[in-house]
Parts: sequence; structure tokens; C-alpha cells
Amino acid sequence: MFVVNNSADAFLFCALTMMGWGSWANTQKLAGKERWPFALYYWDYAFGVALLGLVFCFTLGSFGSAGSSALTNLHTASTGSMLRALASGALFNLSNILLVIAIDAAGISLAFPVGVGLALVIGTVASYYHAPKGNPTLLGVGVVLIIFAMIMSAVATRQVQKHRLANTSRGLLFACAAGCLMGFFYPQLASSISPNFNTEPIQIGYLTPYTALLLFGIGLLASNLVINTVFMRFQGSTFREYRDAKFKLHWLGLLGGAIWMIALCLNVIASGVAGPAVSYALGQGATLVAALWGVFVWREFHGASTSTRAVVALMLIGYTAGLISIGAAIL
Repeated sequence: MFVVNNSADAFLFCALTMMGWGSWANTQKLAGKERWPFALYYWDYAFGVALLGLVFCFTLGSFGSAGSSALTNLHTASTGSMLRALASGALFNLSNILLVIAIDAAGISLAFPVGVGLALVIGTVASYYHAPKGNPTLLGVGVVLIIFAMIMSAVATRQVQKHRLANTSRGLLFACAAGCLMGFFYPQLASSISPNFNTEPIQIGYLTPYTALLLFGIGLLASNLVINTVFMRFQGSTFREYRDAKFKLHWLGLLGGAIWMIALCLNVIASGVAGPAVSYALGQGATLVAALWGVFVWREFHGASTSTRAVVALMLIGYTAGLISIGAAIL
């Protein structure tokens, strides 16, 4: 299987994770402009995630001299490890659907930083407890700065969206719920993967990163049959609408899922060097990328007052400083 063994490559992979996790939601925004309900969009997103998990498992996960091949590993993995990987996919699925609802209600500049920022804090602490790797002081400082930036994001959005207070409040609640759930998917996934998989043989009962990703995608897609069907009923969408939609709309969802899964794959590979806590925290710098998309492309703060623009600047500074601190924790 393919692995990395130096800090420079791990940092690069985490940076690419940050770009992918911070950018996939743009496909949902584009689909929303076509009046495509998020529940229908999310079917294609789930297919995109599962498909890429399958591709990675039987390409990067099956070639190379490190570890063991995907099929061999699936025969030796314990039921517990496989269930943890499946459960991480289901947990992420529920949290991400809640995040998509939050984005739809309150905009990417509020929902993404608050939801993913909260997930960053919970996931980083839980991952470090599971595998204490990386400089804890720099990691802690980075997390505190991200929390500060998250608060600034919420304040700025509330100031500029006073005319949409009901939707903003609803979006904030969904973003907080999504963040609390999302914070636990990565530690579940990491606990199913063999420790030090990049330098040591795969331990009996554990998964390789690639078989874990395959099961993650299966867990996400399988849980979607229940979770998203419920949301479809809540939203009033039908499978006939999904079947009759233009290819462009299906393509957007597939692209969004593929982007997100590529980023997760890079992040898990990097965790062999950086450790799960640092790798996840740095990857969740996606909050900064998403905020930049919301501010400069979607112009969600267009027409804001001078005081609001100052708060937005503090938000961006907080995210940037936090990511620098977390990145330094790898070294």
C-alpha cells in the first residue's frame, strides 16, 4: 500500500485535505442555486464518497511494499475494527447532513466555521487521547485560536444577517449539532487503523487506512438509506424527482463527495507521520478555506458595516494563526 514517511509530505497532504474539506460545499451551493433540494443532492454525494473509497482500496491500498493488500487485510481484520470503521461512516453521514441543512439555512460563512470548528475541537482532543502524537502545547494553542475564530464568525454573521434572524438561528443550532456529532467520527475511524501503519507491519485485527476508508464509505452509504430517506420525507422530496433530474445536478453531488473523500484519504495517510490529532486538526483548517469562499466568492458579507468587517478580519486572523500553530505541532 502507498504511505508517506516524512513531515513535509504529511504537511502537504494535510494542506490538500484542508482545501478539499473547505471546498466541497461549493457544489452544494451551486446545486442550491438550481433549486435542487439538499436531500436529493446528498444521494449523489454519498455515492461519490463510497465510489472513491472503493477506488482507493483497490489501487493505492493494493499496490506497494508497505503493509498488506486490501483483500488480505479484510480477511485478517477483527469484527470490532470493521464495525468501528462502518460506524464512523454512519456517524459522519448524520452529522454532515445536519451541516448541509445548516449551510442552507444560515450560509457557508456561519454554518461551516461553527460546525466544523466545533468538530475540530472535539475530534482533536479525542484523537490525541487515543494516539498522543505531536506537540501538545502548539496543538492546544492552535485549537484555542480556532475557537476564537469560530466565535468571530458567528458574531459577524449574526450582525450582517439580522434580516434573516430566524433562519440564522436555526442554522446555528443545526451547525452546533453537526459539530458535536462530527467530532467523534474521526477518532472512531482512527481507532480501527493499525498504529504506525507507515513504518510497522499491520497489527492483527486492525485495518489498513485503505480498507478502513472502504468500510467508511460503505457505512456512510448504507446509513444514508435510512437517514436521508427520513430527511427526504421531511423536505417533501421524492425519488421520482431524483430520477428525472438533469445530469448536471447529479454530477455536482458526485463531485462534492469525491472531493471530500480524496481529502479524507490524504488526511488518513498523513496521520501515520503527524498523528491522528494533528492531521485531523490541520485538515479541519477547512474552516478557513470555507470562510474565504463565503466572504470573497459567495459574498455573504456584502454590504456589511465597518465593525462587521473588522470582526471578519479577526476571524480570518484567528484561523490563520491557529493553523500555523497546529502545523508547527507536526515538527
